[in-house]
Amino acid sequence: MSTPVPGPVRPPATVRPDDARRALVAGSVGNFVEWYEFGIYGYFATVIAARFFTPAGGSEVEGLVKAYASFALAFFFRPVGAAVFGRFGDRVGRRPALVLVVCLMTGATASIGLLPTYASIGAAAPWLLTLLRILQGLSAGGEFGGAVSIMTESAPPGRRGLYGAWQSFTVALGLLAGAAVAVVLASVLTPSQLHGWGWRVPFLLTLPLGLLALRLRLRLPAEEPAARVRPGRTRRRPGETARAVVLGVGRVMGWSAAGYTFLVVLPSYLQSTLGTSFQRALLGTVLANLGFAASILPAGKLSDRIGRRAVMAAGALLVAALALPLLHLLQDPGGPAYLKGAALLAAGAGVGLMAGPGPAMLAEMFPARVRCTGLGLAYALSNAVFSGCAGLIITEVVERTGNVDVPGYYAATTCAVSAVALLTLRGDDHERALR
Repeated sequence: MSTPVPGPVRPPATVRPDDARRALVAGSVGNFVEWYEFGIYGYFATVIAARFFTPAGGSEVEGLVKAYASFALAFFFRPVGAAVFGRFGDRVGRRPALVLVVCLMTGATASIGLLPTYASIGAAAPWLLTLLRILQGLSAGGEFGGAVSIMTESAPPGRRGLYGAWQSFTVALGLLAGAAVAVVLASVLTPSQLHGWGWRVPFLLTLPLGLLALRLRLRLPAEEPAARVRPGRTRRRPGETARAVVLGVGRVMGWSAAGYTFLVVLPSYLQSTLGTSFQRALLGTVLANLGFAASILPAGKLSDRIGRRAVMAAGALLVAALALPLLHLLQDPGGPAYLKGAALLAAGAGVGLMAGPGPAMLAEMFPARVRCTGLGLAYALSNAVFSGCAGLIITEVVERTGNVDVPGYYAATTCAVSAVALLTLRGDDHERALR
């Protein structure tokens, strides 16, 4: 059985089609900017490690571990951002919360492109980078709850899964855009140019993207704060909310872990562990992200017809079954390229089956008065533990044990746990009105 948080049952508000489309676009574009940034940090992790975390004569692997530690630290500030901006969004309004988070994200990301490196200012460089990563983590934590809330609350009847899936789809677009920028730069620049100044370009590109997102969000219609409930109508139950958050973490942990393993961390794993070139590693990641992007919207739409449970559990079980065989195929230098490409596409599609219905599933677990906070915390905690630590865990464990199958075990185990947690969903949750 699903355990949604009790709250007042209200008839669904009538949303004008223009307002619904505006909410969908404004919510999506901010997610695109956020995940473009997180993607490029992962894709350029080896370059960032060399420029910020590896002093002269230092170990490259040690520098990469430190770069991923900074990556993970930002994720652990996501729950803080989810709590702060989620509460703000529930009590003041979705629109002002979304405006604040996109301003913070854009400013912090563009600033990374201007930072001096370790060679210029010494040990202060990684600390400044980590500070900006923390600001990004805070804004990213607030982004998901506000965006998913406004997108699902504005969805026409019977299309909540599809509208929520646009959040995940723009994640895929952001990751693909980051990968495309990385591929272009790696192709047109020499290694010395890429390490010298080329890595700054993708971070600086977030400035015009962020300004576009800000403009769209300022045009959103004002709404009454969801937490403004009449006296005597309902009483807050923090324990129920906390239990729903924990259950939500279990349901999306496979999505978080497998998503980052195959869609973000893969390039560094292929380079540092298997000796693959930067360009070929990025190509593999692009294929995985294409499979991810292609399955998200169909998965969200399908979940509106047959339910979130069936679609998401199928994705979790698919990734759990494919994870180790995929790694073994990639590790085989004589393996056919077309088989490797097909396996990467399938792994990405499996993650998409979880990511498509996931936002709507989380929105359906919480009433309006705590929806921003509740679903934002569930997603942020899952990402902090299972996504933010993915690169750090995989790189460190592979280095210490020499076992190159670690990414496969990591993705398979988390997806198996998620499949069990997803079985607690009711089959008709997708048919019920948001509370």
